[in-house]
Amino acid sequence: MVAPPDNDVLWARALHYTHKDGSPALSGVSLGVGQGEILAVAGPSGSGKTTLLRCLSGMVRVREGEVWFNSAPVHTLGALARERLRRDRFGWIDPAPVLVPELNAWENTALPLMLRGTGRRRAKVAALEWLERLDVGELARKRPHQLRQAERQRVCIARALAPAPTVLFADEPTAPLHRADRAHVLRTLTTAARSHGITVLLATHDAQTAALADRTVALQDGRCVKTVQLPPAGDATEGRAACSLSV
Repeated sequence: MVAPPDNDVLWARALHYTHKDGSPALSGVSLGVGQGEILAVAGPSGSGKTTLLRCLSGMVRVREGEVWFNSAPVHTLGALARERLRRDRFGWIDPAPVLVPELNAWENTALPLMLRGTGRRRAKVAALEWLERLDVGELARKRPHQLRQAERQRVCIARALAPAPTVLFADEPTAPLHRADRAHVLRTLTTAARSHGITVLLATHDAQTAALADRTVALQDGRCVKTVQLPPAGDATEGRAACSLSV
């Protein structure tokens, strides 16, 4: 077992994962993600995007291969250690909003902070700040059943950003939003990530969403088929061209 490069906050080698019904989800995927990088994982439905994010985050244990976070192995950790890692260092956004029904919007947003040991008052301040950034500050005291689906998703995004995770895994995070709202929410997410040095893995099938990332890795049938490095802002002529990956 060889440790990954020091400049990769996340690193995976030869990941294989098979669903319970025996169908393959990942077939030898390898990649590295740098500190503060926004990486889009693109591909059609069923290409393995969600499974890759779940494996990299420790939500599921890989069948074969290696996953490293900050040069420490994740693939060898037990279930409780992986749960602590997700609680303390990672954030997650699902395509559909999932909130605790008994808690109001700011309490849901503050929950990850309080689980990490942050005091209630400080957690509330951070939660309200993020709800305001995502244009749902006036809904802070409403419970999930009083919110529209798009509003609930904004609360979920605020909840993921509030603890300033080292890595944020975003699985089609704007899927429930109207197209007119998606650009604003994605700009908020990516701007916050860059200003806080958060590494983001963004699963998407939408080309406009992927264009906000620093780099795109495309999956097809559980394999990396190409990677695209976007040019630096304001210099569209010096970007690295798409290149095939052998995995």
